[in-house]
Amino acid sequence: MNKLDRRNMMFFGFGTIGRDMFYALEANAMIYFLSNVLDLPLGVYVAASLVFTVLRVFDAINDPFMGLIVDNWNSRWGKFKPPMLIGALIAGLCYIVLFTDFGLRNYWFVVVFALAYLLWDVSYGLNDIAYWSMIPSLSVNQKVREKISAFARICANVGMFAVMVGWEPITSSFSQEGSIFYDNPARGWFWFAVVVTVLMILFQLFTIFGVKEKRGMFIEKEEHTTLKDMWRVLTKNDQLLWTTLAMSLFTIGYMTSTTIAIYYMQYVFGDANMYAVLAAAVGVAQLSALAVFPSVSKHFSREKLYLLATLVVMAGYVVFLFADTSLVLIIVAALLLFVGEAFIQLLMLLFLEDTVEYGQWKLGQRNESITLSVQPLINKIGGAVSMGLVSMALIWSGIKTGDTAAVAIDDSGKLVIKLVMMVVPMIVIIAGYIVYRCKFKINKEMYDRIITDLSERGELDLNKDSLAEK
Repeated sequence: MNKLDRRNMMFFGFGTIGRDMFYALEANAMIYFLSNVLDLPLGVYVAASLVFTVLRVFDAINDPFMGLIVDNWNSRWGKFKPPMLIGALIAGLCYIVLFTDFGLRNYWFVVVFALAYLLWDVSYGLNDIAYWSMIPSLSVNQKVREKISAFARICANVGMFAVMVGWEPITSSFSQEGSIFYDNPARGWFWFAVVVTVLMILFQLFTIFGVKEKRGMFIEKEEHTTLKDMWRVLTKNDQLLWTTLAMSLFTIGYMTSTTIAIYYMQYVFGDANMYAVLAAAVGVAQLSALAVFPSVSKHFSREKLYLLATLVVMAGYVVFLFADTSLVLIIVAALLLFVGEAFIQLLMLLFLEDTVEYGQWKLGQRNESITLSVQPLINKIGGAVSMGLVSMALIWSGIKTGDTAAVAIDDSGKLVIKLVMMVVPMIVIIAGYIVYRCKFKINKEMYDRIITDLSERGELDLNKDSLAEK
């Protein structure tokens, strides 16, 4: 890597620490806030849960349009940074509304929640697309991209697991005698959300002011991307379609396991306070895996890495099935499971980045943001399906039966939690690997040929990017 690549790697990665703190609180704790803090009546809770599912699927369709906006953005600051900042500010305001207790316990709560959630989802999607679609513009060297992407994922996991480890003990303290929020724990959640929002915006400034794009590396045509072009990018790039399907299946499994984990620790293991220990083990596993990925990738092809990672994930789920009240087995299972999942997450991002050049090579037009818009789309579909599965599991298991959450559940209820946390994710993650193995064809040799062809066609200036490691 040259000096600019190293600078971009650092400042790009730092930018997502706050972003993933921001997203992790919503993804992992929002449903707990609704079910166990606000204590919504069952009908209102079910309706709010449907908001998660329906609006995430609906808004996922909107993500390519956000990608279209970014791809057509033309300013002195480039096309990525302005929508990144605008999306962060609007998402921050909506986020605070989501974690505000207005005292509503009827269906007006659902109306307010739905409006705030939809606007949050759209604006965060704009930010997310602008952020991740910047990577292909920083280098066309696969190894440089691996290092930038791996460091960004490390930073993302630092932010995510800071919240995953901290949110349960922090929010639990709001209900303890002597806490300033003892009489109103929901207000403590509000201020916690405010702090996370401020951190998200501050960390974004690292990327906005620190990253320097290699402008001029790609010789793009002076024309706007139209709706017809967007449709063409999304439907004619076959490798993008197969990657999207494989990523979606993996994400459903991954997010279902992480979302229901707090209920597993509370109702199966029997101690919700140990969720922080589980989250810490998950954080160690993922950070360690991402840290060693660039070194490991020197010795194995991406195809072999994906197979090995999938086998490790399956081993983790098998251990989890027999863990129950054994904290040692839970930690072993978490280490196996999330080392493998960290590798798969990063590999999926790299596969997705490579489809940008593939699409340019095949279709004659470069669209980073429309192509990378499928990542938040995938996250939202995965989040919607996983939230739906978890919400149904809470009802089927007996955790949520009325205005408050149950203190304990019987063995059949524990079995429901285990099936949704382990068996269902195993099935969909294996299905995702099968899709990749059968349909994805952009290996290193094909990618190098694509880069050479783009250069010979005058669509890529290799002098703007060092293709040799420095």
